[in-house]
Amino acid sequence: MSNQTQDPQAPGYGAGAPEPEQNATGGTAAKRDAAAAEYSQQAGEVAAEPAPDTARLEALQAEVRDLKDQVLRAYAEMDNVRKRGERERLDTQKYAVSKFAKDMLSVADNLERALAAVPTDTSDPVLKGLLDGVTVTERGLAGVLERYGIKRIAAEGAAFDPHQHQAVMEHQDASVPNGTVVRVFEAGYTIEDRVLRPASVVVAKGGPKVEKATQPQGADATGAAAAASEAENDNAANGGSSGPSPEA
Repeated sequence: MSNQTQDPQAPGYGAGAPEPEQNATGGTAAKRDAAAAEYSQQAGEVAAEPAPDTARLEALQAEVRDLKDQVLRAYAEMDNVRKRGERERLDTQKYAVSKFAKDMLSVADNLERALAAVPTDTSDPVLKGLLDGVTVTERGLAGVLERYGIKRIAAEGAAFDPHQHQAVMEHQDASVPNGTVVRVFEAGYTIEDRVLRPASVVVAKGGPKVEKATQPQGADATGAAAAASEAENDNAANGGSSGPSPEA
């Protein structure tokens, strides 16, 4: 048995040689435990944070809905204003000459009266030339009016229409249907789709009532149409003045 002196500096010498490994293992576990504890603490703090105020959230949502509704209403109002402005622009463009045209109707009436006052079979060349000139002027004026959308209302021989005709007198005549226009005192005119001046007419009464065409919807619809026709004819008969009726 040899007696060798062991160097205290040699690795593995003495019972404390494995201590560095144990210390390293213990330090790693301690760090792991510390990190776990810190994570648990942070998770607890997050869990302990107060929940958002539900009432406040609902109030904000209601405010958002109200603001959205106001914006939609503002857009709708702007669209309505735009459409109204467009309609007014078109109406101004279509009916800008209404006042001037209404004043020109008196000129057309005077030309028509002048033509009616002169016999067409005159042999006087001067009078015939004057008549031809007035005729050409009257036709030219009618053409200009029609170019601007002003047209004469067809009245004589038509059924009385309260929207286009104005009854100034009644005429007892059993030979024509009740409510028929038998004479025109003053011509009426329309501009585009509006009545510029209603026609002043004489309406016949005492004749047969006008029956409207029956509709295929059944007996009830037919009765309603007949009742409406009678009411229209009665309104036409009562629309004139109560003065004496001219005789044919």
